[in-house]
Amino acid sequence: MPSHFFIVGLGNPGREYEWTRHNLGFMVVDLLARQVGARIRSEECRSLIGRAELEGRRVKFVKPQTYMNLSGEAVACLARKREGFDPRRDLLVICDDLALPLGKIRLRARGSSGGHNGLKSIIAALGTEEFMRLRIGIKPDHPVADAAAFVLERFPRDARATVERVVERSAEAIRAVLRDGIERAMAIYNADP
Repeated sequence: MPSHFFIVGLGNPGREYEWTRHNLGFMVVDLLARQVGARIRSEECRSLIGRAELEGRRVKFVKPQTYMNLSGEAVACLARKREGFDPRRDLLVICDDLALPLGKIRLRARGSSGGHNGLKSIIAALGTEEFMRLRIGIKPDHPVADAAAFVLERFPRDARATVERVVERSAEAIRAVLRDGIERAMAIYNADP
């Protein structure tokens, strides 16, 4: 039986960060886990982990508890423990993206960090940019003076329906990656909804 596929949602631990823009990765992983009745609560490598079967694959839902900027430490620890781990095949990371408008998502098979500290940390810890990622747009509709503060703010109430829709679409996109492969999933989900 093949080993687990890691679905890593990026975010910050603690109630004060719930529903903040930087925690979209956690939200998607939580939704996927709920859909298959998995609980994300065992502790391993400074992460909360849930195990399940999703689209016929064994998956580990991963929520690093290191805070965003050290996400790579958690992911690298899990990677080291898994025999034959290949980030190109066995890892998908979910994060927010300041360059994409709210409501848009982008799947990529590989790429740079795009200035995202969580991705930067994972790339540095694994020593490669060759892993799949799903980026979820949080671009402000007005100029913001402090991007670091903006990503840690909670979504405004009037954005909640949009956020719920994009989290659902993100979960669908990840299922499509597992079922049909990254290229086919990109062709469908990188188009505007």
